[in-house]
Amino acid sequence: MPLYEYQCAACDTRFEKLASFARADQDVVCPICGNTHPRRLISIFATLSPSSDRASASASGGGCACGGACSCGGH
Repeated sequence: MPLYEYQCAACDTRFEKLASFARADQDVVCPICGNTHPRRLISIFATLSPSSDRASASASGGGCACGGACSCGGH
């Protein structure tokens, strides 16, 4: 089941929800303010295999999208 990211239009909170593709935009409620119309965001994802190196992952769009603010090793 995919993990979707949302942003609340009322309080600007970003949150995630596991949902099937068919239900990605149904029954989504902001956990902070209760707004029932958050906006689904486009997520970036990456897959790295043990044989890939960081240079090729970065060139192909893989790696981390956090801008260096985490310890995932994808940058």
